[in-house]
Amino acid sequence: MSRDARLVLVAKTARTFCYGFLGVLFPLYLAERGMDAWEIGVAVTLTLLASAAMTFGIRRPAERHGPRAALIAQAGLIVVSALLLLATDHPWVVVGAAMIGNLAVGTGETGPFLTLEQVAVTRASPRAELTTALSLYNLAGYAASAVGAATVTRAGGSPRLLFAVFLLGGLVQIAAYARMAAGGPVPGGARSAAAMPSRPLVRRLAALFALDSLAGGFVLQSLVAYWFYTRFGMGLAALGWTFFGAQVLSGLSLLLAARLAPRLGLVKTMVFSHLISNLLLIAVALAPSAWLAVVMLLARHLLSQMDVPTRQSFLMLAVQDHEREGAASLTNVSRTLAQSVSPALTGWVMTSVSVAAPFFLGGGLKIVYDLMLYATIRKVVLDTGASRAPAS
Repeated sequence: MSRDARLVLVAKTARTFCYGFLGVLFPLYLAERGMDAWEIGVAVTLTLLASAAMTFGIRRPAERHGPRAALIAQAGLIVVSALLLLATDHPWVVVGAAMIGNLAVGTGETGPFLTLEQVAVTRASPRAELTTALSLYNLAGYAASAVGAATVTRAGGSPRLLFAVFLLGGLVQIAAYARMAAGGPVPGGARSAAAMPSRPLVRRLAALFALDSLAGGFVLQSLVAYWFYTRFGMGLAALGWTFFGAQVLSGLSLLLAARLAPRLGLVKTMVFSHLISNLLLIAVALAPSAWLAVVMLLARHLLSQMDVPTRQSFLMLAVQDHEREGAASLTNVSRTLAQSVSPALTGWVMTSVSVAAPFFLGGGLKIVYDLMLYATIRKVVLDTGASRAPAS
């Protein structure tokens, strides 16, 4: 990896460490300040909509001026968010701060940082090693998030201490991005149909990824934490260790993806692992006890993220180099917008139907996505550097 790619990993680590403890703390912090399940769902929806707006808005400045300035500005918003969280505990101001700080995207991220960082890692990596590089990029996020989730068990009684750490994380990101090469305009700036030959495929992928994120919005970490809290009475300490284990296993799934993709192909690795993980997701809701539900959740996380680096690698190799910012932006915006619909609906479903219903909705829709994705992309030809080869 180049120096810029290593700096991206530093920023990713600092950011997702904070997302790890904030993903657990955020819903409980709001609940303790009087918000019910429906209001918390609305709050998560608002943070996702804000993330989508930032993802859409960051593309053109990054293409015009290079990624460094856009990433520094985005990290600056994290600093503003942390200062607001430290200044007040009014629940709706806290929600506003979460919107500014991009809190709802969680560990895996579908927001503005991912849009630019996955392109930077792609350009810094040989084609044959791209899936491994993106696995390491995502692994940095999951490992840091796991440690962050465990931090709640030590500092859960002092939210302001965690908000101060969030502020420090934003400053670390600014420092890392400031050391990147300035970069310049993206070559191939014409945006005609002829200059964007992969646009039809990207639009189809964006629609499919939107379906996956719509389903994922029913089972965001914050809402799963709230489900364990209301269903089994689990506190911050137990939740922190549960999601610590989940993130560790998610990291292992990224390494498994890097090992299996060269043997099975990107498409089979992406789809089949995701399909099994969604069956396990439904099993979480069927578990009669907390320990069994935790076991099912951990088993799911061992497989659930194998599609992340393979999906990112597939997208980056399916388009031309000058299309990458646009492809990443469109697919991430579609994912975030679709995901933003689910949390508010989840809060209503939890209170009006069943606390377990979101698991069935999310898992069922994700299975539909897996089958449709496999039918769509199994014959797509990818650019592997020296030649183009079928994805599967």
